[in-house]
Amino acid sequence: MALSGTDLGAFYNEQVSRSKIWQVIGASAVGTMIEWYDFYIFGSLAGIIAPLFYPPGNDTFAYIAYLATFAVGFVVRPFGALFFGRIGDVVGRKYAFLVTLLIMGGATAVIGFLPTYAQIGIAAPIILLLIRVLQGLALGGEYGGAAVYVAEHVPDNRRGFYTSFIQITATLGLFLSLAVILTVQNLMSADQFAGKAEGISGWRIPFLISIFLVGISLYIRLRMKESPIFEHVKSSGMTSANPLIEAFTKWKNLKIVLISLFGATAGQGVVWYTGQFYALFYLQKILNVDATSANYVIACALLLGMPLFVVFGALSDRVGRKWIMMAGCLLALLTYLPIYHEMQSAAGSNVVTANSQANPVTGEKSLTPMSRNAEGTLVPAQKVLVYSTFADFISNSTAWKLILLVLIQVVWVTMVYGPIAAYLVEAFPAKIRYTALSLPYHIGNGVFGGLLPLIGVSIIAQTGDIYAGLYYPMIIAGITFVVGSIFLKETHGHKIWEEVSDVSART
Repeated sequence: MALSGTDLGAFYNEQVSRSKIWQVIGASAVGTMIEWYDFYIFGSLAGIIAPLFYPPGNDTFAYIAYLATFAVGFVVRPFGALFFGRIGDVVGRKYAFLVTLLIMGGATAVIGFLPTYAQIGIAAPIILLLIRVLQGLALGGEYGGAAVYVAEHVPDNRRGFYTSFIQITATLGLFLSLAVILTVQNLMSADQFAGKAEGISGWRIPFLISIFLVGISLYIRLRMKESPIFEHVKSSGMTSANPLIEAFTKWKNLKIVLISLFGATAGQGVVWYTGQFYALFYLQKILNVDATSANYVIACALLLGMPLFVVFGALSDRVGRKWIMMAGCLLALLTYLPIYHEMQSAAGSNVVTANSQANPVTGEKSLTPMSRNAEGTLVPAQKVLVYSTFADFISNSTAWKLILLVLIQVVWVTMVYGPIAAYLVEAFPAKIRYTALSLPYHIGNGVFGGLLPLIGVSIIAQTGDIYAGLYYPMIIAGITFVVGSIFLKETHGHKIWEEVSDVSART
């Protein structure tokens, strides 16, 4: 005899409290962290790798071309979301994100072995582009699988809290990538790390380490069972024959996709990338902060801010998801310009513009931060916060001012990102959940957010205005706040197990 939806929901929540929730979270989180680690080492090493894979003579072009290649990986993420989302809704959540893990890890490892432009010519940037496409497709399927897998294992009244640990993994992946990069940098000279000396190029090591990380994650994931909600949906014959058509051609579902995109994930994407990636770019390439010091600033801010993902995820279980995310977008819109002005002041940087300058010796062009001398003439800006030792760095008041200013941005990140997994899972029905939530998430993050570094650098290179790159994330965050405030429905309190059990009882 079939239980009612309410009875099944209560039974499930009672059972899940005694299940291995943390094992489920760990299996999902480790893999997702590794995939983000792979992405971040690619982005964090842009300044070093870019000149190696593109024709010599114009570092500005190489840097922008590298960021464009980086952006391609984000642009293709929605296609990966559609492909792997369908697999997740038809075959199973577990198997979809097992495949994405292998593709992502394998592609990243190849970069560690990839010959440079000097070795194989134009084939180097072409192969690099193809690898980024594979990485983007894989990541397009990874997040949806991890978020849905965890959400379908945990009690309804604590979904925001438990899924927030998946949200931490993206930032943890960035933190891990920075930690590995800084460790390798401290073990060798700058020339050895950049591949300008004999022996292994140090920048390759972070890519090669991913081989071991993927192996560990794969072992953990293979031991896990399928999501209980998906098993119930499949055994009851409730799976969708074509989740793509059902998700994107039926207006009731498509409407939720569009509102989720423009009223949540687009703003979340740009706030996320501004507070982490763009902040790093601004410190290194605009304010001319020493690269090692800039990495430490970001790493310290992330370490201090990561617990807030869980704080806001748990808070969303009490007060709702919507207004926490909207508040994060609004605060970003209102504070980015003053924060970045203050970052320049705190760093003691006298940069007034950035433009493409030719090296007087080599003739190579690069995006150069410029200041004015006593005569008012534009000259290349001096390095600030030059790194010597970590002890000196951590005792420097300038470093702590910059850490605090980046930390404020990370707080906005945790507000928009902490509750969003729970919101997306609750917004869509179980039989199309993987497919439907993956598309707005990856368009918001992959397109709106992923294009931020490229758009920001390009705007600054064209205008010379060191703050002009901020207008893009501010506009998108503002649009998201308006659309989300008006149209986004609160999902807090939705009982996803009762949703499928009610259908089962009726059938």
